[in-house]
Amino acid sequence: MNDMGKPGMYLEMKVYGFALDAIAQMPVIILKDAEEKHAVPVWINASESVSFAAEFVGREASVRNGRKDVFATLVERLGMTVSSIVIESLRDGVFTASVRLASADGEEMRLELHVSEAMLLSLKYRLPMLVDRELLTQASTLDMGEEGFARENNARRFVDFLDQLDPSTMGKYPM
Repeated sequence: MNDMGKPGMYLEMKVYGFALDAIAQMPVIILKDAEEKHAVPVWINASESVSFAAEFVGREASVRNGRKDVFATLVERLGMTVSSIVIESLRDGVFTASVRLASADGEEMRLELHVSEAMLLSLKYRLPMLVDRELLTQASTLDMGEEGFARENNARRFVDFLDQLDPSTMGKYPM
């Protein structure tokens, strides 16, 4: 587990938005820091994207009817609060994340989560994601200037295209 006490080890980021990556045909969540110097794309599957849409739409519905989800009820029953949400590392192309819960007596509990669940909790509790700074060098980061974004997006799309290329279909199409 990473030491949360080291200053500067984590960068605060928020869920900036989500979209459909037209080339990969996958939803992507964009995390950005407050100064918009760093952005991290996190590709998710279609079923996870439904949860994000439900969080945006359902937030109003759950507030109106006063109902809480299972996680919120469990945290409340345990007498704890969500203290932080952390993206800790990137292993084999998969982000690892956790949520830290704090009790009234100062005890902290760490729960590992899927990164999409962590991002949903960030939205739900309106807390920033703490992203390990070392992860920024490992992750596919985005240059947020228009020209840089387009250049990086095109390069990534080409790599995705090459990854999906089936050698058995080569030579079947006239040049």
